[in-house]
Amino acid sequence: MVNSSTDERLYNLLPAIYRVRDAEQGEPLRALMAVMDQEFQRLERDMDDLYADWFIETCAEWVVPYIGDLLGVRNLHTVDSAGMFSLRAYVANALRYRRRKGTAPVLEQLARDVTGWPARAVEFFEQLSTNQHLNHVRLHNLSTPDLRQANDLERLDGPFEAATHTAEVRRMAIERGKYNIPNVGLFLWRLQPYFVTRSTPQPVADPDDGRYTFSPLGNDAPLFNRPQTETEIAHLAEEVNAPDRLRRRALFDELEAYRAEVIAGTSPDARYFGKQPALQIFFVHADAALPPEELVVCDLTGWEDPAWSRPASQTFLRPDGSSFSTKVAVDPVLGRLALLDGVPLPEGLEVSYVYGFSSDMGGGPYGRRDALAVAASLDAWNKTVDQTDPRADFTTMAAALADWAGSGKDDGVLTITDSATYAEDLSVSLRAGQSLVIQAADGQRPLLRLLDGASPLGELSVTGGDGNDAALTLSGLLVEGAIHVEADSLERLNLAHCTLVPGRGLEADGTPRRPDLPSLAADEPNADLRIQVRSSIVGPVRLPETMTELQIYDSIVDSPQEGLPAIAANDGGAPGPKSTLERVTVFGSVSVRELALASETLFTEPVVARRRQSGCTRFSFTPSGSRAPRRYRCQPDLALEAFARSRNTTADKLSDEERAAVEARITPTFTSVHYGEPAYAQLSRTIAGEIRTGAEDGAEMGVFNPLKQPQREANLRTALEEYLRFGLEAGIFYVT
Repeated sequence: MVNSSTDERLYNLLPAIYRVRDAEQGEPLRALMAVMDQEFQRLERDMDDLYADWFIETCAEWVVPYIGDLLGVRNLHTVDSAGMFSLRAYVANALRYRRRKGTAPVLEQLARDVTGWPARAVEFFEQLSTNQHLNHVRLHNLSTPDLRQANDLERLDGPFEAATHTAEVRRMAIERGKYNIPNVGLFLWRLQPYFVTRSTPQPVADPDDGRYTFSPLGNDAPLFNRPQTETEIAHLAEEVNAPDRLRRRALFDELEAYRAEVIAGTSPDARYFGKQPALQIFFVHADAALPPEELVVCDLTGWEDPAWSRPASQTFLRPDGSSFSTKVAVDPVLGRLALLDGVPLPEGLEVSYVYGFSSDMGGGPYGRRDALAVAASLDAWNKTVDQTDPRADFTTMAAALADWAGSGKDDGVLTITDSATYAEDLSVSLRAGQSLVIQAADGQRPLLRLLDGASPLGELSVTGGDGNDAALTLSGLLVEGAIHVEADSLERLNLAHCTLVPGRGLEADGTPRRPDLPSLAADEPNADLRIQVRSSIVGPVRLPETMTELQIYDSIVDSPQEGLPAIAANDGGAPGPKSTLERVTVFGSVSVRELALASETLFTEPVVARRRQSGCTRFSFTPSGSRAPRRYRCQPDLALEAFARSRNTTADKLSDEERAAVEARITPTFTSVHYGEPAYAQLSRTIAGEIRTGAEDGAEMGVFNPLKQPQREANLRTALEEYLRFGLEAGIFYVT
C-alpha cells in the first residue's frame, strides 16, 4: 500500500470508480499519479521561480549577472564561493550609484557592496591644514590638535580622525600618501564581529576576588563593536557602524552622559549601549542585564600588582528619589572587568560581548544551521545541556554522558544550548556500531574545560575497546584540553567548527599553558581510525602511522612550541598517518607516512612524506628542506624558476645566496601567529603576491582561501574606475 499524500491533486481528479478499482488492486495507479504529481509540483516551483527571477531581491544567484548585464554593470570576479556574500547588492544599487556618482557616500556604499567589508570613505582634502577664507570659516579645522580632546587624540591616523595634516605628494593609489586635495581614502574592516551571548567570564584569582576576563580562556583580548546598520546610502559610516575595536574614551564619555541623563530624568541617548548594546553584564538569576548607568569604563592595566585595589562604587539619585550605584568596571581594550569596591560577589556572572576574527571557523557563535545534526530516528538518544534553562535535560556534561552510556541506544545527539563554561572531567565510551554527536546549538559557543581530576589541562578520553564502526562527532565547541582516542575505541572522529586550543589553554598574556602537549592524539593500535577536521583550529596532532587517514580542510594546525612538529606520530617527528590537507595553514613541521594531497596549503616549516611515489602537492607553499610528493605550481618553485629566467639560467644553477634571497622574499608572514589574537593566521599586508594570489582560483593560499580577498579587492579597484570623479584618486586602507 502506498501512503496517502496530503496533496494528491492529480489522483483526486480521477473519477471515483477508477479510485475504487485501484484500491482493490493495491493502488498501483495511485503510486503512478504520485510520481506524476511530484513532477507537476517541480514544474509549478519552476514557474514561481521564473517570476521571482525578475527581481534582484528574490532572484537566484545565477541570475544576478544577467540582471547586471541589463543595467550595463561592469563584470566583476565571482566571489560567492566564499559563502559570505554575493554581488547582488552591487547590482541592486547600480542606479543609486549613478545618481550620486563620485560622492563620498556612494564610494563608501560601493566598497561595502562590492567587497562585503564594512567601509568608511574619507575625503582627505578636508583634513588638510590650510589658510581659511573669512567667508567660509571652518572652526573644526584646526592646524594644531587640541591636546585636551582625548577622544580626538585616540582616533589619530585612523578612519575617524579629526586632526589636520600638511599636504603629502606621494601617490595615493599605492597606499603611500593620504593628505592631498584629489585623494579619497577607503578604509575597510576585514575582521568580522562575533557576538557571544551570556558567556561565562573567567575569574583571575582562585578564590574569586571580583576580577574577570571577558574571554572564557582567561586571556586578555580586545572587545569589538557590534556594528549598527546604516539605512541611507547618503550616510557616511560612523564609529558605531564599524566592527572596530572598542575605545575606552568613547565608551566612557557615553556612559557619563548616559548617567547624567538618568539623574536629570530625561531620556538618555545611547549609541554603544542602546537597542543593540556592544556589551552586557548579567548577574545570574537577575531578570535582565545591568543597566548602562551601573557600568563604568576605566583602564584596568596593572591589576596583577598586589597593591592594586578595585575602583570605588558611587551612588546617584534619580528624580523620583530612588538611587542606583555603579557596580562593574570594564576595560574594553584589554577585555577585562572588575566588580567595584563594596559590590558583593554575585552567585554567578555572565557577559555578552563581541570579539573579532577573520572567518567563520573554529568554535564560534556564527550560524551553523546546515551543519547541525538531528536525531536519525525517534528512537535515537536526543538530549540537551544548559546551565540555566530549566527546560534542558541536563545541567552538566558528565550527567549527560553518563545517561548516554546507560541508554543502550546506537545513535545519540547531545546539544549544548548555551555559551557557558563546562569545567568537568569527561570521557566518552562507545561500543561497536554506536554514533554520538556532541554539538553546540546554532549561534552558541560553549567552552569545555577538560579537567584531570580537579586540575585543568585534561583530556576527553574516547574509550570502549571495540570501536568497529563507532563514530564520534564534535561540532561548534571551544575545547580547553585535548582529545585522546584509546586503542581500538573508534573508527571515525569528526571535528567541525571546533577549536582545540593550541597549548591546551592560555595564560593572561596569551601565551599557551603547555605548548609541548598535543591537542589531538590516538593510541596504537587504531588501524581503522579515520579522523576528519573541518573549519577548525587544533593544536599539535600526534597520531600513529598505522591509522587509516587524517583529513583536514579549511583549518589551522598550530604547534606553539618551537621545534615540535605540528603533525607527526610523536614529538620526535616519527611519521604520522596518511594525510590530506586542503586549504590549511600549518604552524610547525609535518611528518607523515604519505601526503595523499596538499592543496592550497601553507606549510611554515618543512613537510616530509615518507612515501613520495603517490600523492600530490599543488598550489601550496613548501619551505626549503621539504620532501613532498610531486609538486604542481607550488612555491617557492615557481618563484625560483621566474628568477632564473630573468637571469637567463635555470633554477638548479642558482647560487645558494640567490635561492636564499628568493625564498626569504616569498616566505609567508602573518599579522599574528598567536592564537587568541584577533588577526591570528591572517596574512600580512606585505606578503608576496605569489602567496597572496597563489591558489588555484587566484585567491590566497592557506586557511582563509575561501574569503577570496584578492578578488574582492580587485573588484573594488575595477568598480572605482567607473564611479570615481575625474581628477580624483582613491586608495584602499585596511583597518583590520
